[in-house]
Formats: sequence, structure tokens, C-alpha cells
Amino acid sequence: MPGFSTILIANRGEIACRILRSAHDLGYRSVAVFSEADADARHVDLADMALCIGPPPATESYLSIANILGAAQRAGADAIHPGYGFLSENEAFATACAEAGITFIGPPPEAIRRMGNKAEAKRLMIAAGVPCVPGYSGEDQSDERLLAEAPKVGFPLLVKAAAGGGGRGMRLVGSMEEFVAALASARSEAKNAFGSDEVILERAVQGARHVEIQVFADSHGACVHLGERDCSVQRRHQKVIEEAPSPAVNADLRARMGAAAVQAAQAIGYVGAGTVEFLLGQDGAFYFLEMNTRLQVEHPVTELCTGLDLVELQLKVAAGEPLPLTQADVALRGHAIEVRLYAEDPYSGFLPQAGPVVAWSPALADGVHTRVDHGLGAAQEITPYYDPMVAKVIAHGDSREDARRRLSRALRETVLLGPPHNKRFLLDVLDHPTFIAGEATTRFVESELDPAVTTAKAPSPGEWALAALLWAAEGRELERSDDPWRSNEGDGFPIELSCGEQRALLAVRLLAPGRASVRGCPGSQGPVEVALLGADGPRRRVAIDGLRERVHAARDGDTLLLERDGALHRFAEVVPRGPADAGPTVGDGTVRSPTIGRLVALPVAVGDAVEPDTVVAIVEAMKIETSLTAGVRGIVATLHLEVGAQVKAKGLLVTIDPEAEPTPAA
Repeated sequence: MPGFSTILIANRGEIACRILRSAHDLGYRSVAVFSEADADARHVDLADMALCIGPPPATESYLSIANILGAAQRAGADAIHPGYGFLSENEAFATACAEAGITFIGPPPEAIRRMGNKAEAKRLMIAAGVPCVPGYSGEDQSDERLLAEAPKVGFPLLVKAAAGGGGRGMRLVGSMEEFVAALASARSEAKNAFGSDEVILERAVQGARHVEIQVFADSHGACVHLGERDCSVQRRHQKVIEEAPSPAVNADLRARMGAAAVQAAQAIGYVGAGTVEFLLGQDGAFYFLEMNTRLQVEHPVTELCTGLDLVELQLKVAAGEPLPLTQADVALRGHAIEVRLYAEDPYSGFLPQAGPVVAWSPALADGVHTRVDHGLGAAQEITPYYDPMVAKVIAHGDSREDARRRLSRALRETVLLGPPHNKRFLLDVLDHPTFIAGEATTRFVESELDPAVTTAKAPSPGEWALAALLWAAEGRELERSDDPWRSNEGDGFPIELSCGEQRALLAVRLLAPGRASVRGCPGSQGPVEVALLGADGPRRRVAIDGLRERVHAARDGDTLLLERDGALHRFAEVVPRGPADAGPTVGDGTVRSPTIGRLVALPVAVGDAVEPDTVVAIVEAMKIETSLTAGVRGIVATLHLEVGAQVKAKGLLVTIDPEAEPTPAA
């Protein structure tokens, strides 16, 4: 029987912290690894020992098998937990651990290999009798063969990277006319993300739900399922909200899907925690998508509904112990919902964001009704090198509605000030009638949301007034008066603030310490009265026209971050600038990166003629590729960076001369 005493967690962030909690509860010693970018991360402080394994890029740190095994040897670790992502589903890593005499807390390498390629996995599942989506998963990957198979599959169809997941290398294609370009795009992204451009074609199941079954198997032949999770609320094929159980699954369907998941796991000799993902059609038919041979991001909802610690079970199974429960012992209690709090801009295509975290304070959680899993340490930054998920906020209740209400409150109470985030978007989804009714499908975010949910919310008059008062109380205006809280006659002193593209010249009349009347607020015909009533760090008690409420606020240099009811606004004082300081206008021939990332492609060369919709650069940020177009008709004048270079937010990539004419052919 294998045994171990010291566990190295080959991961970072919230999942590393989560694994550490269970490992310590069971008495194991722990080792954290970190890149240079994560030196101050929370998981580093929580572990018994910690070692730096390389520079910030994941390929030189968290994805380096040699560096991680070297750290294990230095720290005397005899087991490695890979978490999720990074090397968690890497057959070579699991094999290297075994060869080094280190217990890999996960499935056998052969099981990882079989499920790691979607094409092979689908062929195995068909042979095992597990229902699969109709499509093509053959070994012939020529364009000619795929072009011939596409109409047989039927439209709409999905082109999917065979070697990966998370929505990367996946394209929804509505017609044959779109297929060639979609295939090339999917292959390019797949090659960049996974090192393989192999794809499969699958019929798109319309109006489907994404339902996954948690399975657990031991090395003694036992295998059980722990019910399902509904992960239908997604953007870019990546999950945003998960819940257990699924609103669309009854006891009979749960038993049938669970049996199919166990059948899939047993067909590949699986051991440990795994997830079998299915598409569930409106007619109740379900189809195998893939098997994730690791712990899932959304495992907390299963834990809250079953009362089980899945990481604890992983450690016990890896140590050779039999599963401590049978299928008859598994019971689901109540309902749990989880949201993923991301540093991303949901109103600009969910672009990942990066930058320093000015204020972070998770909601109070009891671990029974509410839970916040995170990995943020003090003064930590959201870097462009890793996934932009900041935290998972989870709630449990006797009913789905109980869980939804508790989750909404916990999310509102969570303070995150710094890079743009998706909190207001999550709250809007939780409050949406379709979600409340339990009817969201995988097309919900992209096709069914109201425009108001997917459009950034402009500051209200009260928020403009509150920003002005906070600026007067804590900012530059305080320095411009011997007694800023004196009673003002007339219209008050002026403050010009900007928020995004909007500007407002405000007149602040201070009525008493911490109270003011503000004129000129956009959207208001008269003055708005605001007051500061108290503060607990970034949590502020305020009054807006007599209504007392709570907001979150903090200064970040010359910027005031103000979050009210989940919507984050960034206010800055307008400082007059000369013409030489003016930035470029939209469509002026400059193409800039919308975010921090890496330049992965330059499809044009100097001298090329381009149209406004010509793609001239592709930037990858936190695993997501964004294509940038010329914006004007003209000639490419300058390529400012080479492919592979790191780019800054708003960094200049390409300059186009809109006045130039194409060079005549000789």
C-alpha cells in the first residue's frame, strides 16, 4: 500500500490554498511552489515550505516538469497534487512522478492519455456504449477530409481542439461558407494553446445544457458517482456559474447519467476524482463531451450538497485506501451555486484584465451556507501570466432559491477593487428571470441575455456626487482650502471628474463635515446631497439623498475606485492637457492592444493594403486570443513588435497610413 507524508502542490491561487486546507487537516506536511510573480501569494504563506520554481511565464515555472520534480526532491516531498489546469492532465508529468518514486495524486497516466485527446476519448466511449454527439473524430486531419465530413455532420457544428479544453480551439460554425475560416482559426488557437492542431467535428446540440457527473474510483475496483453539476452558464465556452443539482435533472435521469459516467470511468481503469461531462438536450437525451481527469474548479458545490471533502477523498484514495462509501451512501442535500469572480471586462468581450489589487476582502463565510475560495495575498497583483479568476463564491441552501439569495448577498459583500471585474455581471445573471427559473442553456450568455446586462452601466447621479465628496474629503481639493468643511455660499467649489469617456464639471457645496450638496451630476436636474457616515476599510456607509447604504471605495494613485451594488467605476480628476498630450483617436491608423498579453500573430506585413475589418494582429491574454482589426483603409506602415513579444495594455502594435496608396505592381 502506497503511503506518503509530505505533499507538494504543483499549482497556485485558490486551488493550491484549497488543497492545503485538507492536507493540513489530515496531518500532512505541505510544500508550495511559486513563480517569481507569485512570491507574495497566499498559498506560499499557508504552506509549511515553499520553493520558487522559475520566472513568471508558466512554461518556465508551473508547466516545467523538471522544475517541479526538482522542488519535490529538495523539499523531501513524496507526493504531488497537481490541482487543476497546468500539469494536472499531463500524462508525461504523472509518469515522471512515478519514475521518481513520488505518488501522483490523480489517475494513472494511461487514463490521462486516453481521455486527453478528445478524438481518442470519443472513440473509446463509443466502444464502451456511452452516448456520444454525432460527428467526426477520425485520424485523417487533412483539410480535404474535414471539408468532406462537415456537411455530413450537419450545421450548425462545432470545430473543437482534440487536445484541449476550456473553449480554446473551439468554433461554432453555422454554414459551409464559414467553415474554412473557422477551421483555420480553431487550428491556430489549438496549436498555440496545446501544441497540436488536431480537431474533431461535432453537431451543435441546440438549446442544450452542460451537465457533468462527478465520479470517484479507488484502486480496489470501486467506483461511484456523486451526482451532477449544471454548468450551462458560460462565456466563450468557459464556465461562469455552476450549481448542484441541475434544475433539469430528476432522479431517474440522474441515475442513468451517473451510470453512464461510472461506465466511462471503468472503461479506462480510472482511479481518483474525475468528471464526465455531457450535453443534455431538451428532449432528455444526453451525449458524452469529455472526461476531465482531475478535480474540477466547481467541486465545492458537490461538497456542499454531499457533505464530502473531495480533496480528502483524493488523498485517501492516492494513499491506497478504499473508498469509504458505496453508491447507496451518496445522498444530495439541498442546493448549491458557485460563481467565478474574474478580473475581466464583461462589457468588452470578457477581455482579461490585470493590475494591482487595491482592496480585497472576501465576504464572511461559515463554510456551511457560504464559502469563498481564493488565493489572494496582501498587496498582490493580478498578472497577465495566469487565468484571471480571482475567487469562487459559493452558497448552499435548503432550496435553489435559498442558495441563490445567499450567493447574491455574499457576492455583494465581497470587496474587490483594482482591475475591472465581472461582479455586477454575475449579480445580473443571478437576478435574471431565466436563471431564477432554472432554464439557462449554454447559449444563455451569448444569445438570451438582455442588452442591459451586457452593457456597462454608467455612473448614476448619486455616484458622481459621492465620487466628488470622496475626492473633496480625501483628495486634492482638501489641499486647496484652509478649511474645506466650512459652509460654502453660492454654487460651491468646482471639481471636474471623468469616468470612462464621460466627463462632468461638478460644483461641491460642503454643508458639514462629511456632507455635501453636489450640482452638475450627469442625469440629474438639481443638486444631489451625499454624506459619509462611517468606514471599515474600503467598506463605506454613505447616504445618497437621504438613503443610507453601503459602498466600496478606495484610492489607487490618482484614481478613485467606487463600487456600488457590484458595479465598479473609476473616477479621475480631469487635468487640462495640451495638444501634444492628446492620445490617438479611434480609427486614426494606430492599432493598440486592449489588454496586457502576448503577440501571437501578425497576419500582415509592411506595405500591405488593408481594409477596416482586416485582422492585423492577434493578442493572447490569459489563454484567450483576441483578433485586432485595422479600423481604417490604408497601407501598413510599421509593425512595432515581433510575434512572441509581451505587450502592454494600450501598447502600440501596428501603424497604418490611411493616406497612402498601394504600390503599383511592376
